[in-house]
Amino acid sequence: MVLDPSQRDERRERFVEFARTADRGVRDELVAAHISLAEYLARRFANRGEALDDLVQVASLALVKAVDRFDPERGVEFSTYATHTIVGELKRHFRDKGWAVRAPRRMQELYLRLTADVAPLSQELGRSPTIAELAADAGVSEEEVLEALEAGQAYRFASLDAPSGAEGDDTLGSRLGSEDAELAGAERRADLSPLVARLPPRQRLIVHLRFFEGLTQSDIARRVGISQMHVSRLLARSVAQLRSAADPPAAGAPR
Repeated sequence: MVLDPSQRDERRERFVEFARTADRGVRDELVAAHISLAEYLARRFANRGEALDDLVQVASLALVKAVDRFDPERGVEFSTYATHTIVGELKRHFRDKGWAVRAPRRMQELYLRLTADVAPLSQELGRSPTIAELAADAGVSEEEVLEALEAGQAYRFASLDAPSGAEGDDTLGSRLGSEDAELAGAERRADLSPLVARLPPRQRLIVHLRFFEGLTQSDIARRVGISQMHVSRLLARSVAQLRSAADPPAAGAPR
């Protein structure tokens, strides 16, 4: 549902009130106002071997979690924040059930377009764009924007030889920084994929954005809604965990 400016301001004020008071009545009101988003995202995962009722329950619980954790002072629209949270929980549900979730190439390409559009649109609006505004800017439907955001959270990593979206022969691999020198090589990446999947959700997202989408730490900080210093610490922790898991010490060697 597209909200007019006054409705959006009212909704934002309710989030500010909930952040200040933790009032359960306000929380229930905010969850009810966005339950259609949870149901929509749950339906996107239907026909993949799981009952729709179960998926709606997972998505609804994730919506509650998103409402509880949302910080209205960060300047991020709740619909965008909630989409990432809900899709992450749905994918974790499939991962725990042993199902693979793959995104259509068309949606992956739209996700890259939307990613490139967010910064200039945010600068123009003076705030994070809403789903409706992203859809209008990209000339697609809100449903397609939500589906593309889902695709952007896919666990299947892009090839390092895939085009980065920039002009010329620039690829994702060519944009990697020196931090990932030991991760080079197809076999190495294949070995690391299951290790990356075991990282906590936020670290997994940050690793994906940095090493597979080529975003800077500043871009990642804006996307995730944390400080650049926090991004740097999480990246360092993730790389250390991956190196430790990939190269465990030999028996008897000091840890």
